[in-house]
Amino acid sequence: MKLYLNLLIFTILILIISSCDTDNYEAGFYAYSDFQSIQGIPENEQYKDYGENPFVNVTDDPVSTFSVDADGGSYANMRRFINSGQVPPVASVRIEEYINYFTFDYPEPTDGENVSLNSELSSCPWNSDHYLLRLGMKGKSIPANELPSSNYVFLIDVSGSMSYDDKLETLKAGFKTMVDNLGQNDRIAIVTYAGHAGVLLQSTSGSEKSKIKKAIDKLGAGGSTAGAEGIKTAYAIAEENFIEGGNNRVILGTDGDFNVGPYSTEDLVELIEEERESGVYLTVLGVGTGNLNDYMMEQVANKGNGNYEYIDNANQIKKVFTYELSKFYTVAKDARIQVTFNPDKIESYRLIGYENRQMDDEDFKNDSTDAGEIGSTQTITALYEIVMNPQHTDGIYAQFDFRYKKPNEEQSRLISHEVTSEPVNLASASENMRFATAVAGFGLLMKESDYMGTLNKQMVIDLAKNAKTFDPHDYRQEFVRLVSK
Repeated sequence: MKLYLNLLIFTILILIISSCDTDNYEAGFYAYSDFQSIQGIPENEQYKDYGENPFVNVTDDPVSTFSVDADGGSYANMRRFINSGQVPPVASVRIEEYINYFTFDYPEPTDGENVSLNSELSSCPWNSDHYLLRLGMKGKSIPANELPSSNYVFLIDVSGSMSYDDKLETLKAGFKTMVDNLGQNDRIAIVTYAGHAGVLLQSTSGSEKSKIKKAIDKLGAGGSTAGAEGIKTAYAIAEENFIEGGNNRVILGTDGDFNVGPYSTEDLVELIEEERESGVYLTVLGVGTGNLNDYMMEQVANKGNGNYEYIDNANQIKKVFTYELSKFYTVAKDARIQVTFNPDKIESYRLIGYENRQMDDEDFKNDSTDAGEIGSTQTITALYEIVMNPQHTDGIYAQFDFRYKKPNEEQSRLISHEVTSEPVNLASASENMRFATAVAGFGLLMKESDYMGTLNKQMVIDLAKNAKTFDPHDYRQEFVRLVSK
């Protein structure tokens, strides 16, 4: 009887919850509350589930257009969950960010371009009747001694929700690491915000490392969160100290818990879209567990000509602020991709990931359209799952067109690549193909995808273990350990 009563009470609670007014929530938007935190999901973390791209018949729509996504935040956030013995929320999984967390062994650009293109076709391990198409891009590598001077503004959330070691203290450690990499011609200012915004450090030469670090050490957390005011102040300082031809960038460190002034995602995106016209780029660094507003931070970075990273541990600090510091130097802005499939060769296709980066085909040639940015040395990868036309004839499989603007130009450049190589068995494909497939496969598992076919964890591990000869800083090896958990 006691068990029956408990079940009855639980059922009534579920009915009450499901009947609550949800008008204030967008479709697919999730704020994990106390109820879910009992099941291992941190309290009040906010994500948006964009679903999955479906298969598209080539005769109906042969053209696929989308913006690049250079973020790695979703992958690092997943690692935080797995290292805590949990599975990440489905809504947190953005497969393109899993793949683009890693650097691939792609060729350098040539012929005066800032981006190179490459492609490859192979069999699909989770569906023997399908194939995979990999598209690769690489931003031009700039030697350290040739990097332009930087004008940084650290915009740091010091509100009450940041008063944990995995939040403000993590950001402080990261920013001090970045200070160590500054040159004398670089500049840093520090803006903080809680109940209101304040300037902790006016723009200061990178040669004054001790002064900058002392300012960082003074940071403490407390109060509410006036994020919009902080953003305006940070951009104003960045514009005052603007370096022509340099790297002008606001770096926002926060858990995304804005609650004073304009703080809805829509309000903040509108604000950022206005500010990006100044030519100042934006990097967003998410930290911590609980109150993490992943949805807002990813969108703000996307609209601010920038990138979104999640900082979950000390190794990630080194990755973002030391090993991959050159990514802060944009070599291709408003970068977008258009693939035109040949119906004589391909019957249907499905873009894996990039669900919230889709673009109208006509916007590909429209230079006023906002798209993603690629940093120096940065690689971008996209995967399509495709079904071949059984009666296919000779000819190219697809036309891969890429548009971007050089940093100081406003007219886009078009570069093109024909996909002509014949499909190979995945086991014979390049390491680039095998590792990208492994990471995408893991993303499909984490997303509980409708398209994962015969995928399983061991398949992912076997693919990745045999595709890590190229492994700067052992991130591929770490991936194998994570999947094994």
